[in-house]
Formats: sequence, structure tokens, C-alpha cells
Amino acid sequence: MLKAANLIPQRRFVVVSGVVVMLMFSLVIRFFYLQVYSHDTYKKKAEVNRIRAIPLNAPRGLILDRNGQIIVDNYPTYVLTVIPGEMINKEKNFQIVSYCTGIDTTLLKTNYKKYYRGRFLPARLAKDLTFDQLSRIEEHKQELTGINYNQFPERYFSEKINASHLLGYVKEVDKAIIEEINEKEKYIYGDLVGWRGLEKVYENRLRGIKGVHFVEVDAYGREIGQSSDYEKENPVPGIDLQTTLLISLQAMIEKMLDGKRVVVLVSLPESGEMLAMVSKPDYPPDLFTGETTVDDWQKIISNPDKPLLNRMTHGLYPPGSTLKMITAMSLMEKGKINYSEKINCNGAYELGDRIFHCWKEEGHGEMDLEQAIAQSCNVYFYHVVQRLSIDEWANACNEFGFGQRTEIDLASEAKGVVPNSQFMNKQYGRWGWSKGHLLNLSLGQGELVVTPIQMMQFINNLSMNGRAPSLHVVKEKPQVKRSVNRYTHQTWKRMKRYMQNVVSSTHGTGKRANPEIPGLKIAGKTGTAQNPHGEPHAWFIGYGEKNKKQVSVVVLIENGGHGGVTAAPIAGRIFDFLFSSNENMNLAFSL
Repeated sequence: MLKAANLIPQRRFVVVSGVVVMLMFSLVIRFFYLQVYSHDTYKKKAEVNRIRAIPLNAPRGLILDRNGQIIVDNYPTYVLTVIPGEMINKEKNFQIVSYCTGIDTTLLKTNYKKYYRGRFLPARLAKDLTFDQLSRIEEHKQELTGINYNQFPERYFSEKINASHLLGYVKEVDKAIIEEINEKEKYIYGDLVGWRGLEKVYENRLRGIKGVHFVEVDAYGREIGQSSDYEKENPVPGIDLQTTLLISLQAMIEKMLDGKRVVVLVSLPESGEMLAMVSKPDYPPDLFTGETTVDDWQKIISNPDKPLLNRMTHGLYPPGSTLKMITAMSLMEKGKINYSEKINCNGAYELGDRIFHCWKEEGHGEMDLEQAIAQSCNVYFYHVVQRLSIDEWANACNEFGFGQRTEIDLASEAKGVVPNSQFMNKQYGRWGWSKGHLLNLSLGQGELVVTPIQMMQFINNLSMNGRAPSLHVVKEKPQVKRSVNRYTHQTWKRMKRYMQNVVSSTHGTGKRANPEIPGLKIAGKTGTAQNPHGEPHAWFIGYGEKNKKQVSVVVLIENGGHGGVTAAPIAGRIFDFLFSSNENMNLAFSL
């Protein structure tokens, strides 16, 4: 047999052999790098393909009343998610899901786009799935790729009360919302985050810590079973929030005021605890739970009564005659008033070319300070307020907390406005205002505006001789004293007696606030604040005391007319509810 001669030169053979050896050596090195040196890295990547980590949502902490009754709870709902990178046929998946759930494919695609955050991260398609919907999805599970569902704790509100402005609500985290969150790394799309009220203020406490469990998946992303290689981490529920509210009182007030534009606040002056906080009109507390329809949203925002406005902390109103006590106490402390001095009220007071009227057209006749407060005589205060400068009066208002936030543990609040000479110069020019403005301000009119929560701090200071603790809604809130130090014990004592006369005397404007319970003493002040947009606003602020236990009340009725006629009776019903029943008193003073 003939053999061909080896015609490959020796040099070429060496070169080719060297290249082959180098290639083999490179493969060995690469193999060593992948299998040995980078073993842990690529093992983790392989595990990601084989093992799916499913987050377990932590139930939010409950919100309770002062006696442990549940106000806000959680209930389990089911959420449908998809992992985009595991979907083989997106259109087919959406059609099957739509068939199983009855949800339009357009909505599914909208949610997919809204919650999409990466190929291998779950995006929400739908929530609040029923058992029937889940059953149909299970029947078609083999046809679906990347589709999963898991349990999700949704917020559930007590049917006994609304308290929507106080409790607030939660929102689902999406692309827009996550940009507004401070601790972005703690949230994923679809999570709940406190957005208003107590839910927002105490978000870090209520939200809890997520858990995770691990399942094995096949090459198509379908679950095979739970992984035995990784230990499940259970979620840690949020911490419960015990408020100072008395749920039975809150429910009674809400029912009594339904259909009105009104604010009612009830607190314990000695501790600053809020027993009830009502702002009407309000909205259903579960309005933002689940999908809010366009019709529901339009109905809310187009309502002329503004149900979304938290009137307790953001409503700005002239306080009317309720601030006459500040004028009186400033004059008393400065020695600029004689308690026996009589001033004649004939129904009007003339200053320059202007006439200022008393609320009682025929006049009150001869009035001293005690009678002027009890009967809320305007003309008396027109005379005496001129003994103060506008800055002296404004400083006294500021010391009682007006023109500044109370720092109650709610999401935010308005400051209001207390005009002084600097403010008036800026507003009208140095020569553009006169004593006539001071006359208006002394009656709680003009540029002066306050919030109802400031009025609650005001009446608490009056009842506690200027040493009222800060207002708070949650039990553990630190109690910081807000001291009003400029008045003597004698001034406080005298003013309390005058305020008791407002309710107890025959001609007192606040006598309708007295439920006439044996042993109960009530002190207060009415106010009728003129309103350029309609009927005047009606005020009553006061406190009741029995067996050394005090409760304070603030009532504001928008366009309510005279405070003594419309606001005082509401306060009377609240005092009656709390002090006529030993059971209610025990519940109110339980903390």
C-alpha cells in the first residue's frame, strides 16, 4: 500500500501544535475560573433560575381605640402577579387571565405597565381575586407561564366610625409614588404605604418587616414545589397603634353631625389626649382601598362641601368672640381695667366715621367685665380693647399658641394668622389701617384666622391655668408642657368664674351647653364669626368638670349662625354623654 509523504514542514507542525496546546490550556483555565474560582457567583445565578424568592407581605399594625377596640384591621385578599421574563406568550397569558377572572385585557396591560420594574421582578396584574377566580386560574395553570398569586393583607376599617381625616389611608406604591417616598429601598411596587393621617405619621411603626419563602421552578417558570435548600423567613407584623380615641363617643358625634359642615373636638385637658376628632363632611375611609373609580373620584373632588378638607387642622376661620378672654386677661394682668367699671351698650359704638355694632341690636345696657363676657357684649370690648396696642394684643394671642402649629401628631396643620403692626403695615401700608382694625380683631374678626385644633389648645390652657400638655392622638406621644406664664393665679381664677357664668347665668350666651347634671360644672365661651360668603360661623369652646375630672370641647359649625344657639347644644350633648353615665366616664378616663 502506497503512503503519501508528509509534506508539512516541521516548523509549521510546531506552530500548529503550539496553538492547539494554548487553546486547550485556555479552555482549562476558563473551566477552572468558572467551576472553581467563580463557583459561588455562578451557583447563585443558577439558583436564581431554579429558585424563586416570593416576598411575604407583613400585615400592618392594627389601630385601636383607648380601650383596645379595633378601629383599623387587616383582611386577607389575593393578588395576581406576573414575572415578565418568564412569560412565553404575553398576549396569550393576558387572554387566559382575562377569561379566568373576567377582567378586561386592557386593564391587565395597564396594570402590567404601571407595576413593571424589571424582567425578573413580579408585576401586579390584579388584586382582590375571589375564590372562583383563583380556581379557574388553577385549572389553566399549565397554560400560563410566569403567572402567580399570593395573599396580601388589605386594610379593613371599622363600620362603627369613619374618622377618615384622622386615620388617613394607605396607597399602593407605583412608579409615581415611589419617587415621593423617603426610604425607597424598603418598598416594592404594589406595597402599601401610609399616605395621610395616622397611617402616614406612624408608617415606620405600622408597616412591619417583609418575609420571604422559596419555591423551585422548571425551565418554563412553573412552580414545582417548595425549596428545601432555603429556610422560609416569616414576616414580622407591624406594631399596633393604640390611640386615645373613645370609639363610642366618636360614633355618637359622627352620627349627630351627619350632613353638616362642622368640626367637633373633645379632649382631656390634664393629659392632652384627644377623645374624639370629627370633621364633616368626610369620605368613606375605604375610598382609596382597591380601585377608586373615576366617577367616585369626580364626585368627591367636585363636591362643594369639600369632604377631602381636614377642617380640624387645615380649616382657617375667624374665631369670633371666643377670643374676648385674651383681651380681658391682658387688660386684667396689666391693671388697665376696673372690675366694677360700667360701660353702657346701646347696640352700637362710633369710632371716627365708622359705626361698630353689637350682636344685640337693642344693646345690653350697663355692663361690667363679668357681665360683658357672660353676655358677649361687643360694645364693652370695643371700648376697653383700645387700652392695648395691637402688638400687645397679638403677643398675647401668640402666647396662647395662635399663629403657630400645635404640633399634634397628625401629618400636617395650618398655622393661621395673628396680625400685628408689622403685618398690618405690610398689608395696608403704614397709614392704611387704624384702631378700627383692632376693634375688629378683638372680636375675632378681620385678618385673624385660626384652626379648630388651635382652639382646643386654647381652651385646654384656660382650664389648666396655662399649663396644658401638648395635644396627641396616640397613647405613647410624649407630653410636652406648653406654658402660658404671663398671668397670675388670680387672673386665671377670675377668668374661669367668668366663663362659668357664660353657661350658668340666666343671660349667659352658652347656657344651652349645660346638661344640668348634678356635680358638673361647665365653663365656656360662644362665638359668632362673621363670614363674607354667607351665614356666620358658630363657635363654642368650653370644658366640664365633675369629681376632679375634666373634659374640654370645641364645636365649630360653618354658616351655623349664633354660637349659643347652634354650637352650644352640641357641646351640651357631649357633656351629657360623658358625665351622665359612669360607664362612659370610666371608658373616657381609662388610660
